[in-house]
Amino acid sequence: MNKQNLLVLAAGGTGGHMFPAQALAEEMLRRGWRVRLSTDVRGARYTQGFPKEVEIDVSASSTFSRGGILAKLAAPFVIVSGIFTTIFKMLKDRPSVVVGFGGYPSIPALSTATLLGLPRMIHEQNGVLGKVNQLFASRVHKVACGTWPTDLPQGVSGMHVGNPVRGAVLARAAAPYIPPGEYPMSALVIGGSQGARILSDVVPEAFAGLSPDIYQFLRISHQARPEDLDRVRSFYAEHGLSAEVEPFFADLPRRMAEAQLVISRSGASSVADISVIGRPSVLVPLAAAIRSEQHANARGLVDSGGAILMDEKDFNKDALGQFLNDFFTNAQNAQMMADRAKSCGRLDASTRLADEVTELTGKK
Repeated sequence: MNKQNLLVLAAGGTGGHMFPAQALAEEMLRRGWRVRLSTDVRGARYTQGFPKEVEIDVSASSTFSRGGILAKLAAPFVIVSGIFTTIFKMLKDRPSVVVGFGGYPSIPALSTATLLGLPRMIHEQNGVLGKVNQLFASRVHKVACGTWPTDLPQGVSGMHVGNPVRGAVLARAAAPYIPPGEYPMSALVIGGSQGARILSDVVPEAFAGLSPDIYQFLRISHQARPEDLDRVRSFYAEHGLSAEVEPFFADLPRRMAEAQLVISRSGASSVADISVIGRPSVLVPLAAAIRSEQHANARGLVDSGGAILMDEKDFNKDALGQFLNDFFTNAQNAQMMADRAKSCGRLDASTRLADEVTELTGKK
């Protein structure tokens, strides 16, 4: 058996959970640890960017919020099955530390770590604990927070480490910002797995309403849901706008670094990437987020002056179009927003979180 320290990362569901897990994996590999990711089939779709040295362990898990009544009734049995499988794996190859990042796929590994008395912690990306992290917050040795302050359950204390970003994002942190002008400009539109629809409804029309003096220079990268791709592509083409419309951009850090402006939901990972790279942004919190965590995520960037916030009820082609017209004709303000956004970036979040993991080794 390999005697290196073994870190098990428990994450899944969305890129918001998987990207900080990937960032920690990269840092712990540099420190000579073995790293295993425990996720489910859905989470496994986000593993393409993980270092090849990371062992991918796909376990059974389920959510109570998707599917019909039969799927909801079956969910606890699927989760229990995943826990039993994970117990066998961890008894065979005992982790030094287990770190959960949220999402239902993290339940089997965190439950097993609790049952076996293993050193364990969670990292919460948002300003409000997700359901799974809330369940385990009082059952782990440490609660690391990406957004500060974080609303924590009574009796639970947390530490602010920031949201770790992938190496590909850190590599772009030094990229200088080029303010808008009469030369090719880029705009990046990203909506996340749940929130892209309203961006596809509003953003293209707002860009189309700009004067030709502005949009003739624009190159747009727009992330859309698969069912919206054709209509968004057609709209841009019919209005003479240069746009790439895809469900996912594998080179997102490059596109963000090249952008004059980012229009985005305020998921924790998106906000962290925008802050580290330092780009002006329009943030549109997900109204369906029942704990208003996306408003909490946006707070730091907006308060700094690096971003503006538009609630969904106010997010329409006219309001966004007015901002875009002012933004692309005011290079000084755009540069100021970029500088203030970058001042919010936590470039050391991965190392801070890794230090906490290392300190936890051997804790009972």
